[in-house]
Amino acid sequence: MQLPHTLTLAGASDALAALRAVAAQGDGKVLGIDASGLRSFDSAALALLLQARRLALASGRELRVSGAPPQLAQLAQLYGVGELLGLMPAS
Repeated sequence: MQLPHTLTLAGASDALAALRAVAAQGDGKVLGIDASGLRSFDSAALALLLQARRLALASGRELRVSGAPPQLAQLAQLYGVGELLGLMPAS
């Protein structure tokens, strides 16, 4: 799944609907999220990624986030979920 350029609270419900659709039809061992297109985001982006992780785990898959901008990794670290989302190396 490719994240949109803007992912804020205002558009989070659309992104969540897209995520649910992708997770429901996906197969394989990995639920992949491409975050390389993110340009403008807030904590809603982290909430979406946490939901993606829950959906992946519920279906026996691994969540893999690629292309995360450094600011997203910093935000995830600030909220204490960077390692959980795979946005920073395990310590």
